[in-house]
Amino acid sequence: MEYIVLNGENLSLDLFIQGVRGRKQVMLSEEAEIKVIKARETVDKALKGKRVIYGLTTGFGALSDVVISKNQTKQLQRNILMSHAAGVGNYLDEETTRATLLLKINNLAKGHSGIKLETLKTLVEMYNKGIYPLIPEKGSVGASGDLAPLAHMALVLVGQGQAIYKGAIFTGKAAMEEADIHLVDLDAGEGLALINGTQVMTAIGALAICDALNLLKTADIAAGMSLEVLLASNIELDKKIHDVRPHPGQIISADNLRRITKKSEIVSSHKDCTRVQDAYSIRCSPQVHGASLDALHYARRVIEIEMNAATDNPLIFPDNDQIVSGGNFHGQPVSLALDFLAIALSGIANISERRIERLVNPQLSGLPAFLIKEAGLNSGFMIAQYTAAALVSENKVLAHPASVDSIPTSANKEDHVSMGTIAARKCREVLKNAEYVVSIELLCAAQAMDLFTNLKAGMGTMEAYRKIREHISHLEEDRVLSQDINAMCRLLHDGRIREAVEEKIGLLN
Repeated sequence: MEYIVLNGENLSLDLFIQGVRGRKQVMLSEEAEIKVIKARETVDKALKGKRVIYGLTTGFGALSDVVISKNQTKQLQRNILMSHAAGVGNYLDEETTRATLLLKINNLAKGHSGIKLETLKTLVEMYNKGIYPLIPEKGSVGASGDLAPLAHMALVLVGQGQAIYKGAIFTGKAAMEEADIHLVDLDAGEGLALINGTQVMTAIGALAICDALNLLKTADIAAGMSLEVLLASNIELDKKIHDVRPHPGQIISADNLRRITKKSEIVSSHKDCTRVQDAYSIRCSPQVHGASLDALHYARRVIEIEMNAATDNPLIFPDNDQIVSGGNFHGQPVSLALDFLAIALSGIANISERRIERLVNPQLSGLPAFLIKEAGLNSGFMIAQYTAAALVSENKVLAHPASVDSIPTSANKEDHVSMGTIAARKCREVLKNAEYVVSIELLCAAQAMDLFTNLKAGMGTMEAYRKIREHISHLEEDRVLSQDINAMCRLLHDGRIREAVEEKIGLLN
């Protein structure tokens, strides 16, 4: 069996997706095991020296001044899991939980947490055997990391909480027994190591970034189809225009659009028309899509750094024999990046909806009203545009940044927090809405393309059209549109539209 080898340093977004969605199992590198052992030895040495160390021999947060006796150390670690497991709301889906487990393992493998190697190996075994703790999605303020949700995750290690195993819900103890995994007896500092960190917000963000990469490429495909059927000019895609304003994303999007619409007979059929300029939603697609792509690349850089970061408190540095308290658990980098990404994805949905309006409005498109014959008797795609408008409006609310908010916690000891997990969840919702909007544009553009029976579409747009028509038929008369929208969104989300186009014209950037 091929494993992903984790050492706390080398987890890329691609490897992360192989583990979470490809369900590859993981193992610790030999180097990581040595680092974990050394860090634990540093902790044990400090405890023998009767040093007062935050979270190991003291209470937590505002209770850090309360020294805990040696015979209460183990109870302290169990108590932190129970007391901090205060999450509410719906449970994280299985994919996000699997992602959280993977990131927590990689975080601990870095060797700065002081956790025992046996405890970390138990977490690896849970991941590989498919034990997924039930983690409520609400309750984290994003510093000291994702305390509440990670506490729910860690409860299962000690036989508490609940987990899904092989599709059924068990108590934590029963799930571990069913999977033949021994429960953990936590020692000093281990409970704190398990719940300190940004792994939940980072997991949600990493999955969103993966899906956003697919969405932005598919948005270029949708824009290319709309450009053709709206009889727009491809002059605005001229390489010279974009080279003199060299934002990387803009250059990439313009190049994608040129390749997608290459050899389009529809575009060349009206090259001598009298229209001077196209509307912004067509003409400025590379500029708008490109700006969102640049934001996405920024968010990806932040997330990939965070995936391999030590976000514990305290941090153990065996080479210097130091145990140091700091603030690496603070989720501000992730919070800002995912707020930015949510805004960027809102922009993609905004401009897509404007193209949808042009497609269904006969005064703007020159096409049949709402892209249906016998308009009046049939409403065609009229209400699909309403749905797109509703989603875009909802995104405007969700795009309000969570990172600008902060509420003091723990008796004002923790007086600035990131709200990073709220930013991550909002970003995920904006992404879902944007996927629906671009799906509606693809449906409308394919419907319009049916009218161009004597002219070939571009090399990429024709492949997108064919893939759509393999699964969704032409709208001859009114039918329940939500079924078409959902089917189209599955094609988009699964990457099948993008893959069909890329098989013809090469990988989109």
